[in-house]
Amino acid sequence: MRHLKRGRKLGRDHEHRKALLRNQVRSLFLYGRITTTLPKAKETRRYAEKMIHLAKKGDLAARRQARRFLVDRVLTNYVFAVFPGLFPDRESGFVRLFRLEPRKGDGAQMALLELVNFSEDEARKVRKRLGLLH
Repeated sequence: MRHLKRGRKLGRDHEHRKALLRNQVRSLFLYGRITTTLPKAKETRRYAEKMIHLAKKGDLAARRQARRFLVDRVLTNYVFAVFPGLFPDRESGFVRLFRLEPRKGDGAQMALLELVNFSEDEARKVRKRLGLLH
């Protein structure tokens, strides 16, 4: 039985799954939206919401927790600098998920994951200032 078992395995072992989710959250934060399969998008949303919630708390413990997941110090500073200003009155629901048509090759259900209130121009300026733009 799967009582109290959280999260999807996504066909990967623990380390691979952790790296995949970390990379997807990073891409979501840097570019504002990503296209991926529906199960990956649902799982990525959980972690992205948690990181934004930690950024809104803004204290040292929250910064350390976020840094432990995001690993990159520059990205963590970016998240803590930008996202509390994007969502001042919002308690949750920072990420929205849209279902897309199935992928042509294998028929996998696709989804678009995007940040709410995301301004592409402002984010580009911040990424450039922090040296995250490639």
